[in-house]
Amino acid sequence: MKFNALSYPYASRREVTFARRGMVCTSQTLASQAGLDMLKAGGNAVDAALAAAIALVVLEPTSNGLGSDAFALIWTNGQLYGLNGSGWSPAALTWDAMKAASHDTMPLRGWAPVMVPGAPAAWAEIHKRFGRLPFKDLFEPAIAYAEEGYAVMPNLAAMLKNEETSFLPFKNDPAFAGLFPLFYPHGQAPQAGEILRLPQIARSLRLLQGSCCRSLYEGELAQAIDAWSKQTGGYLDKDDLALYQPQWVEPLHTNYRGYDVWEIPPNGHGLVVLMALNIARGFTFDMRDSVDTFHRQIEAMKLAFVDGKKYIADPRFMHTDTAYWLSDEYAACRRSLIGRQAILPEPVDASNGGTVYLCSADQEGMMVSFIQSNFSGFGSGIVVPEYGISLNDRGNNFSMDPASDNCVGPRKKSYHTIIPGFLSKDGQALGPFGVMGAFMQPQGQFQVVMNTLDFHLNPQAALDAPRWQWLGGKRIEVEATVPQSIVAGLQAKGHDVVINPDAIPYGRGQIIWRNEDGVLAGGTEPRADGAVAAW
Repeated sequence: MKFNALSYPYASRREVTFARRGMVCTSQTLASQAGLDMLKAGGNAVDAALAAAIALVVLEPTSNGLGSDAFALIWTNGQLYGLNGSGWSPAALTWDAMKAASHDTMPLRGWAPVMVPGAPAAWAEIHKRFGRLPFKDLFEPAIAYAEEGYAVMPNLAAMLKNEETSFLPFKNDPAFAGLFPLFYPHGQAPQAGEILRLPQIARSLRLLQGSCCRSLYEGELAQAIDAWSKQTGGYLDKDDLALYQPQWVEPLHTNYRGYDVWEIPPNGHGLVVLMALNIARGFTFDMRDSVDTFHRQIEAMKLAFVDGKKYIADPRFMHTDTAYWLSDEYAACRRSLIGRQAILPEPVDASNGGTVYLCSADQEGMMVSFIQSNFSGFGSGIVVPEYGISLNDRGNNFSMDPASDNCVGPRKKSYHTIIPGFLSKDGQALGPFGVMGAFMQPQGQFQVVMNTLDFHLNPQAALDAPRWQWLGGKRIEVEATVPQSIVAGLQAKGHDVVINPDAIPYGRGQIIWRNEDGVLAGGTEPRADGAVAAW
């Protein structure tokens, strides 16, 4: 792939990183180094990715934890494999139970949105199939940081402060008793440069390490979750945990500008990225920083996203096949609605359907695109005392509409926002990419893919470039680095534009591309504390 010279120095001072023997890109410097240590110890890209993912439970606890879900795309020996490590709902989480609790919409906090954690089972499943080093070795960096402590990075300090404010209303609720003592041991959010120790998480990591993660599903950790749920009015129990298994799935793809873009199929919303790319494929984009480019990108994403939000669900309950959403017919129909002015998108009639991202690569050609998440910050806010297990709040994405494919129900997977991405060309891997950030994820991926394939930016420049985010209706949020002429042009086209200087809402991404000579080119998000660790 050829890159042009365009860069965005006002967004980042980083340059693209090159290496030959291995690379790990994460949102946290120490996690990247943990992954690189595995490569240098003789491990492969899977070992590196898993060590980084486990370390991030400790190093970025506002985004993921032992109660997270995880998805992965793994390229090895000329084939791409997909793993869906999203958990299912408890058997007791029924529509009737939610109505009896006076919920007209699914709550964001507390026990109601808690799903079975899928990430630890995903770690074990991926390692069993593709790992090289002993599984226990992958836990050592995380355990050391949890026991000995680590210096809080600036972005983590800001996120800890935000989460402290978010959860203050729940501080005296008995169900939330495990959260504040663990992450705010001195009564307030740690400042950048302060040491944070998480011994409870270290205890749980050792139990996972010694049981190949089964302790969370059948052992001491499962019993602790079950007991805390019963004590504080939860729906999750030990049977929900014991019966769960992650699933190997066939990745979805579409061809865009001669490259295959790959995503995990539903219940994840990677499908939205592919739908938006198919709509955009019918346009020619001459310049990245132009009003027409922004306008068409936004309109394509709006149309794809509004359909995805309505129809994506646990695939066992979806009534419209994914082939329809990837068809030329669907793309042409939606593209025909894009004109000179912003539109209010409505879902098509288909009756005729807080997160960490990391990637790794080794010198043998294996590449990993990996993502895990609680969903919203600390997730549900339910942290199992003495064990530091932050339980996710993925059930918030269920619908309470009985007619919806995504309606809440027992042992069901909800619409899911975490999506690892991968790029290939002519059957050869180009590499992994991703942008974390809940409903920003498909929007960020869409922009990064176009930055790469339409505008030929190198991986660091593709991440640095200013971003926009569709918020619903005609509402658009843009970074302060978007030129004022584009803001004015979008407003003239009927977009309701807000400039938000806060970097967090625009997602945090990582990229590794491999060229025809086997050289790795990596980029890491300027909006995070991340780094490219290269060898």
